Amino acid sequence: MRTSSKIALGVIGAIAAGVVIGLLIAPEKGSDIRKRIRRTTGDWADNLGHLFSNAKKEMNEAGAEEKMSKMTENFS
Repeated sequence: MRTSSKIALGVIGAIAAGVVIGLLIAPEKGSDIRKRIRRTTGDWADNLGHLFSNAKKEMNEAGAEEKMSKMTENFS
């Protein structure tokens, strides 16, 4: 994993942790907060799923899969 990928994942994780902590210390009823967390994480999961499937489709259309296999053959 490249350094930029690690940094991006770290930032995303920190943002998610901050959101959850912010919701947990909010002055709302606990059950309402848990519902909001479930809904938000579900939305994020759906969005991430769509993002990955779109990226995969674009890579396949661009022929990136073949290019990657040729590149990895050079390293073997």
